[in-house]
Amino acid sequence: LDLVGRVPTVAEVRAYSGDRKRGKRERLVGRLLGDEFRDEYARNWTTVWSNLLIGRTGGTERRSLVSREGMQQYLREALAYNRPYDQMTRELVTATGSCRPGEKDFNGAANFLADKMEENGVQATAKTAQVFLGMAVQCTQCHNHPFNEHQQNQFWELNAFFRQTRVQRRRLDDPQQRFAGRVVNRDFRGETGDPDKADLFYELRNGQMKVAYPVFVDGTSLSALYRERGDDSGNEDFGEDFGNRGRLEDVNRREELAKLIVASREFDRAIVNRMWGHFLGHGFTKPVDDIGPHNTPSHPELLDQLGLAFRNSEFDLKQLMRWIVLAEPYSLSSQMTKNNEADDPTLGARPMFSHFYLRQMEAEQLYESLLVATAADKTVKDERRDEVRERWLRQFNTAFGTDDGGEATSFNGSIPQALTLMNGPLVRRATGNQRGSMLARVAENPQLNNAEKIRHLYLAAFSRRPTRQEITLSNELLAARDGDVGAALQDIWWALLNSNEFILIH
Repeated sequence: LDLVGRVPTVAEVRAYSGDRKRGKRERLVGRLLGDEFRDEYARNWTTVWSNLLIGRTGGTERRSLVSREGMQQYLREALAYNRPYDQMTRELVTATGSCRPGEKDFNGAANFLADKMEENGVQATAKTAQVFLGMAVQCTQCHNHPFNEHQQNQFWELNAFFRQTRVQRRRLDDPQQRFAGRVVNRDFRGETGDPDKADLFYELRNGQMKVAYPVFVDGTSLSALYRERGDDSGNEDFGEDFGNRGRLEDVNRREELAKLIVASREFDRAIVNRMWGHFLGHGFTKPVDDIGPHNTPSHPELLDQLGLAFRNSEFDLKQLMRWIVLAEPYSLSSQMTKNNEADDPTLGARPMFSHFYLRQMEAEQLYESLLVATAADKTVKDERRDEVRERWLRQFNTAFGTDDGGEATSFNGSIPQALTLMNGPLVRRATGNQRGSMLARVAENPQLNNAEKIRHLYLAAFSRRPTRQEITLSNELLAARDGDVGAALQDIWWALLNSNEFILIH
């Protein structure tokens, strides 16, 4: 579920259970992260990163400049070939070109910024800090943060790196998406019209205006960087304010920002914290993208050492995943005992990772798991698979249209989710016993007795065999159905797919 985004097949469960050699977990992880599962791995993590970078609704609105297909195309290729994370970050932060596949200057990475450059790139600033630095700076555009160390001047100094960036809008004849976006770089003349000064002004709460120039979150200014380069090279052109200039031929601000991001320790700690939260259900901080003195990690030494190890691995995402899923906390049972019952982050406690924390599948995981468990994916042609999937997922997502790009999902234990899983077309198809369906094949298999047929359903849904009590209850249902095995299996299968055990990662 966590590596390739789905439950295992019955054949995969049986193969793993039947492996009696030592190191089978390591071998399984190696296979899941290797060439055998490369396409499934890339599809799963493309979904995870798309939702993070452009949101669950990004590119689904007719007026959107984002091409969801373009974003996914870029991510799928990068992830399939395990592109180093620092390289991906540079490509996303510095991208230019058309967002739409098929165009001459297409660059799928440009979709990250395509919908974030309105109002002088306020959202680009906030999202870049959140995703790549683990810093929540959104509200500091208007005032100093009341509860942490982030200051208003820091937001606008970071924002200054995006002032050479523009997004061009082009109308399309496509009824599904009316516009196409293109991210371009151009000189920034500043708000006074002088590209040599390239002044940027922001307003304090008392109405006073202040000026900002490109300065990274750690206090490193571009002007200081270029002064150092001048000192090292003897180039007298690099004067006091050269790094503040708005001309691209002098300074490419986003290129400089990408270098500063990747060189910072916040960069490696942010992705480690995010990945730990993905696999363990909780990061070292809550939320995972708000790290700082105001929100100290639960395990600072582990976060720091994992960050350094990740940096030394040349930013290998698969290596980071391998370390986490083979670590002891990930292998622990989710059952609570007297010794660890106080370790419950849902009640506000800091996570100690003394047991595995229950969490609900994401909508995408549930969709893929239903297809795999029921072999329903065989009924959808490959070229329509993504289209059908996106249409099913879209019913749970809502964009608010707010300045901060807010959105919500109803796939969170809500009534719409429950009704969709109980009565929706995907579940109806998954629990159908028409000829050729998984249930029909199991019911009509003469080589399986009734107990083995029931066992197959439990392996498909839960990756475990049924208990003696569950076998007894299933046999009682068979008797109540007057021996109609197909109908009884259909009832059992529907109940399994709608159970907490199926939808909870445990």
